[in-house]
Amino acid sequence: MFRFATLALLFVSAATPTPVLAGPGKFNKVLAPGDAAPAWEGLEGTDGKKHSLADLKDKEVVVVVFTCNSCPVAKDYEDRIVALAAAHAGPGSKVAVVAINVNTGKDDALPAMKVRAEKKKFPFAYLFDPTQEIARKYGATFTPEFFVLGKDRTVLYAGALDDKSPPEEPRAKFVEAAVAAALAGKKVEAAETSAAAGCRIKFNPKKDD
Repeated sequence: MFRFATLALLFVSAATPTPVLAGPGKFNKVLAPGDAAPAWEGLEGTDGKKHSLADLKDKEVVVVVFTCNSCPVAKDYEDRIVALAAAHAGPGSKVAVVAINVNTGKDDALPAMKVRAEKKKFPFAYLFDPTQEIARKYGATFTPEFFVLGKDRTVLYAGALDDKSPPEEPRAKFVEAAVAAALAGKKVEAAETSAAAGCRIKFNPKKDD
């Protein structure tokens, strides 16, 4: 009786697909390449609108960057992010670039973000998440930190934009390579790197911390 019950259990287990998560990555302690990307909903942008990942369903690739106003390194990367968006995420393109800020200090609050976005003429959505939950779900810890999401919204790449900090010229452009591979239906060779040597995200203590 036990033998038949065991066999039946094994049969059911084999017939029922189990979601497979890649688990923590080498650098990211929450997500790894191959994991489903956490979705955001109703985050307010500097354009005064509410934004969700689902709004980008027609895009084959989504580049997510966690950034902020107050980090000097994040500021140094802004022009390169603008250039990335201009080159790959223009009107009618298959790519979207989305910047998300979760720091809640005065210099990083939404009014300051609006000033920054206007000054720099950001050609991409700049969103604010005062709950900080989306950064926690992505395992983001630094600004700037990048994620490239594929058409099925799995994480294809996580880490730094490239291999150099401003003002040096990068030799390896990790995010651009991941975007190009995704659009071509190819495997992303460098799927994870450490984040840029920027500033730590200023997470507010949670009640259960």
